[in-house]
Amino acid sequence: MCRPEHFAVTYVINPWMDPVAGADAGKAVGQWEALRAAYLALGHEVSLIDPIEGLPDMVFAANGALVVGGRVYGARFTHPERHAEGPAYSRWLRKNGFSEVLDAEHTNEGEGDFLTLDHVILAGTGFRTELAAHQEAQEFLGRPVVTLRLVDPRFYHLDTALFPLGGGNVAYFPGAFSPGSRAVLERLFPNAILAGERDAAVLGLNAVCDGRNVVINAEAAELIETLRAHGYAPVPVDLSELRKAGGGPKCCTLELR
Repeated sequence: MCRPEHFAVTYVINPWMDPVAGADAGKAVGQWEALRAAYLALGHEVSLIDPIEGLPDMVFAANGALVVGGRVYGARFTHPERHAEGPAYSRWLRKNGFSEVLDAEHTNEGEGDFLTLDHVILAGTGFRTELAAHQEAQEFLGRPVVTLRLVDPRFYHLDTALFPLGGGNVAYFPGAFSPGSRAVLERLFPNAILAGERDAAVLGLNAVCDGRNVVINAEAAELIETLRAHGYAPVPVDLSELRKAGGGPKCCTLELR
């Protein structure tokens, strides 16, 4: 995770961002601290990367890399405002024991568009990550990669529209995907939990599940109740300030496998 000390909304690279409205960095820090505390209370280990001035979106650690089996597929950002984040995360990972790091040739935004299940990686495209990056990641990581096309600009990363539940299942919002990708999801995950547009529109799918506990935006009320009915333990958090830049719990969380 990366503390949002320099968080701000000063440019527009997704539909959530409004520089005129801006954002309150102090409030964002408080909400982020509560998210970190929730992970620690669940027994998870949280490592921190130092924030860099001039990189207001560095708080969204999920975009910084994809880490699977101790190997790191580095991020290569679409927008110039975020270009420096990829190398910063790769440097941190190299310094902290990850020796197999690939500097990507193709545009990709880490776990924003790559979500890892037990035996497959789901990969988003349509707005940020190139199809060629899906192939590059598969070759480097040795895991099958399934391409999913995003079609709604509000859900510009895969992790805004879908999250793994563990045990080979997922939750997702069908309206974020192309017809062909919806058919793929239906075939792969016939028992998936489906979210409605109301919950998706507050980034309720930008959640983190450890197999039982689901750290999720508190506003996603219906999805929270659905998860509870399916035996999961929702952990609601308020990240409304960070959502002004298009981020939620998952965006703030790079999982180190």
